[in-house]
Amino acid sequence: MVLGKVRALAVYFDSLNENNLPVFSGGDLVSGRVVVEVTGDVRVRSLDITARGVAKVRWTESRNAGANTAYTQNYTEEVEYLHHYDTLIGEERDEDCPEEGLTVLHAGFHEFAFSFNLPQMALATSFEGKHGSVRYWVKAELHRPWLLPVKVKKEFIVFEHIDINTPLLLAPQAGTKEKTLCCWFCASGPISLSAKIERKGYTPGESIQIFAEVENCSSRVVVPKAALYQTQTFFAKGKGKQIQQLVSNLRGEPLQQGKSQSWEGKMLKIPPVSPSILDCPIIRVEYVLVVYVDVPGGLNLSLSLPLVIGTIPLHACTSRTSSISSTCSSTCSSLRWLGLPERPEGKGAAPRSEPPSTPLTRRSISNTCLSLAAPPSYSDLAISESHRRDCLQGCDRSDRDADDHSSLLTYITEFRYLPPPLYSEVDPYPDPVDVCSSVDVRRPDTCPSR
Repeated sequence: MVLGKVRALAVYFDSLNENNLPVFSGGDLVSGRVVVEVTGDVRVRSLDITARGVAKVRWTESRNAGANTAYTQNYTEEVEYLHHYDTLIGEERDEDCPEEGLTVLHAGFHEFAFSFNLPQMALATSFEGKHGSVRYWVKAELHRPWLLPVKVKKEFIVFEHIDINTPLLLAPQAGTKEKTLCCWFCASGPISLSAKIERKGYTPGESIQIFAEVENCSSRVVVPKAALYQTQTFFAKGKGKQIQQLVSNLRGEPLQQGKSQSWEGKMLKIPPVSPSILDCPIIRVEYVLVVYVDVPGGLNLSLSLPLVIGTIPLHACTSRTSSISSTCSSTCSSLRWLGLPERPEGKGAAPRSEPPSTPLTRRSISNTCLSLAAPPSYSDLAISESHRRDCLQGCDRSDRDADDHSSLLTYITEFRYLPPPLYSEVDPYPDPVDVCSSVDVRRPDTCPSR
């Protein structure tokens, strides 16, 4: 019998997204096929598959042990999330009789199905960083007697979903700072900065609306700017290594002495990036929006607003509730600007210093509120039962939500195929904003862009 050769060994997954990429989450069923192509009869001892998911960290540092002695310290750490083993061809064999239990594959294509479930636990999202990674893969090994095994490995992507439709991630983020520029015995006026964003949680592809107010009472010309940073933190042997890189940025107009500038919802687009990784013990991926005033010849005045990049986008019912709250807030502001109280005064209310020219009654205040923010008709608010259930369940995926999640995951997975970021001490963004590597982000008075 003329023995054939193994021409090809490949692994294919059954579930693919729009970009033909295998994307899964914790608890999902991963299924696929191992395809073997042979040119003739091939005797096979076993065909095994191994599925693994590993978070790994590694970096080195130089150490001095004396005047003329130096060595390199290695920092490595590993966390295993998945380990599954299965045999597709073969069984228990007697080592003394290696020819027993062999399977003969005839010329042509042969397919062998496999399947396994991902653990029902918080898995780390697939990630590629400078000093570490989170990878999931399936490896197939074809063993033949007296020959080296044929191996093939195919990666798949895992996302640990982060739903931004939670009270914590829907809460607005805001801050205010002020500083005075000093030069020896001369001190100029202060520079003040206040900034606010609508919520803490966003998904890739969204735009962050930035509301900011900058007032320049100093003698210098300053420029308000904003930048979105990704911070990668790696842990090994009780030590941490941190890398910060620029994701997106924008700038305002130069501000002369005595001038002020307002941003009324200035948009900052979030490009395809990895979701936040917050539960992995050795790798963390975090995001922060830095709104700052670029001060030439001095330290920047900056505000850091932490963000969470999630995978489940904002639900329609959540955005509607947000818009209703915004309408209510603007109505109350209109009442204050008109000199009207937000609610009728009770017995315990403080007396007015100056009574209004027109007497105010409970009925007049109610009429004013109704005229400022009339409620919509009930026909406009008609909601189907299925839509109501989707809003109440939050994470239940209707057909429309499934399409949104599928397109979002397609958008997110683009980050794995983007060129690697520039980790350099040389400033690659000299005008809008700078990029730092291994910076101390805990310094409160120094913007990481300089």
